[in-house]
Amino acid sequence: MPAATDKLVAVAGELHAPRAGVASLDNAIGHQNMQQLIQLRWFAVVGQVATILVVHYGFGIRLPLNHMLQVLTCLALFNMVSLLRLRIHGRVTNEELFVALLVDVATLTAQLYLSGGATNPFVFLYLLQVILGAVLLKAWSTWTIVVITGLCFAGLALFSRPLPLPLDHDRGLWSPYVQGMLVCFALNAALLVVFITRISRNLRVRDARLADLRQRASEEEHIVRMGLLASGAAHELGTPLATLAVILGDWRRLPHFSSDPELLQEVAEMEVQIQRCKSIVSGILLSAGETRGESSEETTVRTFLDDLVEEWRTTRPVEEFDYENLFGQDLPMVSDSAIKQMVCNVLDNALEASPHWLRLEATHDADALTITVTDAGPGFMPAILAEFGKPYQSSKGRPGGGLGLFLVVNVARTLGGRVAVRNRPEGGAIVTITLPLAAIVLEEDEDDAATALADTAAPKAPTSP
Repeated sequence: MPAATDKLVAVAGELHAPRAGVASLDNAIGHQNMQQLIQLRWFAVVGQVATILVVHYGFGIRLPLNHMLQVLTCLALFNMVSLLRLRIHGRVTNEELFVALLVDVATLTAQLYLSGGATNPFVFLYLLQVILGAVLLKAWSTWTIVVITGLCFAGLALFSRPLPLPLDHDRGLWSPYVQGMLVCFALNAALLVVFITRISRNLRVRDARLADLRQRASEEEHIVRMGLLASGAAHELGTPLATLAVILGDWRRLPHFSSDPELLQEVAEMEVQIQRCKSIVSGILLSAGETRGESSEETTVRTFLDDLVEEWRTTRPVEEFDYENLFGQDLPMVSDSAIKQMVCNVLDNALEASPHWLRLEATHDADALTITVTDAGPGFMPAILAEFGKPYQSSKGRPGGGLGLFLVVNVARTLGGRVAVRNRPEGGAIVTITLPLAAIVLEEDEDDAATALADTAAPKAPTSP
């Protein structure tokens, strides 16, 4: 693991598993399923109108058109209300889906009661409601639908008036009853294929997203454990580093050190390295949430990046380092050690792969800060590109390797950003970090801005000598 990875581990204390993602995912699937029911209900309205007209006028079987069309009007109004409610409130619960299916069952029962009851061949449309309930609802809701449809069927057999259809089943397809059963079967089959396929696709998407959320939760839990370990190690290292700093200060004042320029230079170099170790330890504790209120300070995006690059350049043995800050109009921000450690980790990995030349470019694209790090090394292996962002994906062959970019990805994701990697055609790799400005910049106080504008616009009063 590169040295910068030890620093970046400290950001783990700020990461949290995406608990709310599961609830929002269930809401999205419920929303999509309700949309499917609304579409199915429109098909039912159009299909029932066509069927009623064909049976009444085509087959000459008299039906109570006024009452049946009134039921369809109520169903259409309910569907429009459902659509309006879905647009205003996107969250859909199991209970709402259950009520929607109960309305469909009630409407179907009313239409069957007015058109023959249990002798109507379209009575088998009850099976469509049961199957939709089995796919969409929880177990108790599904069994309730089964019981209610069974009671409705029994009630139709007891109380409805049969259709005046001749008992001519021996005529096969020429029998109106057999024709009605065939249409009912084709309608059931077509609707089940269309809508069950769509609902199953929604469920597969939900399962895939749930698997991704579980993977993210597992990765972030791994980072939290690493952060706790790093924070504890930082506490333990603080005392020996302070002791070494005191000893080196005493050595500097000893005669045989002060009289020897070479020894004095080595002591000075050791003090610089001790100070760097103490800075790393402080950064770990800072990112873990300790002493954050004392150490955070307001700065600007351009200044933050310039200071970061200057500190990194002076503490690493890089031969040629190209830095270009194209951020443009500066914006205020709070100095964030997590972002600093993330960028330094990418630079350290690039330096290890390409010690002769590196490039960092910062740009302002729309509402995001984009940091691009380019090196001239061997680039990423195809297997690492395919599994980018996963822990322990490294070509360095060291135990624990590959955690650097894994932590970079998780820090960026926590801030609402993303990390992309690719290989250069001429050799080397490019790592692009994109962070939304809303997550890193400070909102300007409107009152302060108005005051500053007024001060700028107001004429200056002449001062008396």
